[in-house]
Amino acid sequence: MTAERIQDRSWVNLILIIALFIGVNIAGQYYYTKIDLTEEKRFTLTPATVDLIEGIDQPVFIEVMLEGEFPAGFKRLQNALQELLLELKSINNRIQFRFEDPLEGSAEEVEERLQSLAQVGIVPTELNVRDREGSSKRRIYPYAIFNYSDRQIAINLLENETPGIPPEIALNNSISLLEYKSADAISKLLINNKSNILFSSGHGELSLRETASLEQNLRAFYNTGRVNLDSIYQIPREVEALVIAKPSNPFSEKAKFVLDQYIMSGGNVLFLLDPLVVNLDSIQAKGQYVPHDSEVNLDDMLFRYGARVNRNLVVDFECSQIPMVVGKVGSRNQFELLPWYYHPLAAGNPSHPITKGLDRVDLRFPATIDTLETKTAIEKTILLSSSLRSRLQYSPVVIDFEILKAPPDPSIFDDGPQPLAVLLEGPFASLYENRVTPAMKEGLVQIGADFIPLGIPARIMIVADGDVAANVIDRSTGQPRPLGYNPYMQYTFANQSFLVNTIEYMLDRSGLIEARSKFVKLRLLDQARIESERGKWQLINVVVPIALLLLLGVIFHMWRKRKYAR
Repeated sequence: MTAERIQDRSWVNLILIIALFIGVNIAGQYYYTKIDLTEEKRFTLTPATVDLIEGIDQPVFIEVMLEGEFPAGFKRLQNALQELLLELKSINNRIQFRFEDPLEGSAEEVEERLQSLAQVGIVPTELNVRDREGSSKRRIYPYAIFNYSDRQIAINLLENETPGIPPEIALNNSISLLEYKSADAISKLLINNKSNILFSSGHGELSLRETASLEQNLRAFYNTGRVNLDSIYQIPREVEALVIAKPSNPFSEKAKFVLDQYIMSGGNVLFLLDPLVVNLDSIQAKGQYVPHDSEVNLDDMLFRYGARVNRNLVVDFECSQIPMVVGKVGSRNQFELLPWYYHPLAAGNPSHPITKGLDRVDLRFPATIDTLETKTAIEKTILLSSSLRSRLQYSPVVIDFEILKAPPDPSIFDDGPQPLAVLLEGPFASLYENRVTPAMKEGLVQIGADFIPLGIPARIMIVADGDVAANVIDRSTGQPRPLGYNPYMQYTFANQSFLVNTIEYMLDRSGLIEARSKFVKLRLLDQARIESERGKWQLINVVVPIALLLLLGVIFHMWRKRKYAR
């Protein structure tokens, strides 16, 4: 083979390689694909999300306020969201998105933009940026706004940092929940017929003002209302969830029968109960207080369904704080925030979609819940628990502020984690099996219904604290504050997210909640080793590739020399 022919073949090969690269890049503009080699399949969308995106028939435009320079962690969040949105767009090109910096522009433009964002509840996050030169504060807006037709939903991309949880874990939870939050937002934008959620009344439940924050949040996507179970013979099947929030008066057998048959027909119920009557105001007014039993006549029903709410109190070292007088400055009292061990900060079950990545839930005088054997196969999941450093107090017990005068001995907080919220799922057996009274039969005849002894699958949530759904009322304005807001600590805990997630889990018919269970394994680097071995690895990363390139070049040169020297 002559040298000219060898040279011509080399040029042909070069042209073919260039053409191949150009062809691949052109195809990449029209076709998006990938191979997910990760252990946890972090880049694979759930089937429910794919079905949802394929069904979009009008443009969905997403404004992401994560443009700009960020620390490495937030760059991960930015890149993860961009990859997700590209994949959604590859499934349905009606998905359009744009990344933008809300702080870009003139001072007047930025101020006007930030005020309009604040009106829809988009507020900045103060970010502590640390580098080798020190730390500084930076304001960011980790939000995405989803627009569909004339509807709009803003989602917070960043999960709150939970006390005791490293920021890297909180950021990792944020990345794991991107698919669920995006799919959930799009699903809600597409809803034409809202589901119906009712709150029970007539038994001393929380008032409209006390549940205003929760109901306002639900009302954006669900129809909400009140129902007195004593005034009806049947809860309509169109009602998909019933919330019983802190009743204080007994339920009649008629009301319980209506409730039982609703559950037998597949209805979902949230029982938010206080087994003991006690609150902070009672202790402050009397100096000390002995809680008494709350007789609401639901124990036998819950027992039948597989749970028992105990007459006790959980005291926890991990708790919220209340202000106490610790001295005087002149004639004025001096206050200090002190831990109030009867208000545990409950931790969620990290493996369940309702509580995965959830901040702490602020509870007030909660009790424990036992799970029991049932006639039917009921799946029982503990969703909220106290910390390792908790203990139990059984009724009767005297509660006063003496516990705050000196820190208690940590060694007595040795009862370990206690279940505070339990989810029951499955086909429940009726409380009234073989004991339907003539009055109950007459009521069934009036509505043309048959008695159901064994129900179809339903879901029941039991929380041993009725105040989990009660928002604080601002004393100066008389307006409700966000659910979970602690006015003493000036922090909003995850009470609202917990209850909303529970309702969405109960009503989830498309399987989107599966995306909330996705777990992105966090592979953290050893920071101390990074600092101590920084020079070595920088040298390896710079020198080794060059050395390998030179070695390959020498080998290739020697091979060509030997081949063509003949």
